[in-house]
Amino acid sequence: MTYQHILAAVDLTEECDPVIKRARALAEGTGATLSLVHIVEPMAMAFGGDVPMDLSQLQQQQFDQAKERMRALRVKFPDVAEEFCHLTYGQPRQEIHKLAKEKGYDLIIVGSHGRHGLGLLLGSTSNDVLHGAPCDVLAVRLERAKPAEKA
Repeated sequence: MTYQHILAAVDLTEECDPVIKRARALAEGTGATLSLVHIVEPMAMAFGGDVPMDLSQLQQQQFDQAKERMRALRVKFPDVAEEFCHLTYGQPRQEIHKLAKEKGYDLIIVGSHGRHGLGLLLGSTSNDVLHGAPCDVLAVRLERAKPAEKA
């Protein structure tokens, strides 16, 4: 099977570079179109739902920062056209699945830290995306950032 349109889900940090590089290599090898997506999660989700304050201004700042990071990512990876860079708001699993269905992606690529123990019990975005995906999902193993060594 040859992939036609690949969606790489990114977190807009340097940790996502290997995900994009793997996605680019697959797209080039198959002649597929490559798209990127970043999902800005509602701040209320981070606080467990009900928050007794208006977070809309902070949420907008978070979205604006994500726009800037996406622009910086496009400078780093100029072969990904702006029309194929998606920035949306919501729950990552739902939004990635929805976008994949709407745009007809046949492969979703996500980064995975391969967590064990407590990190595994808490779940991860890559695991969430895998379940119920409308197409194939590839998890790219990410290296954990190593703490800086003391001199």
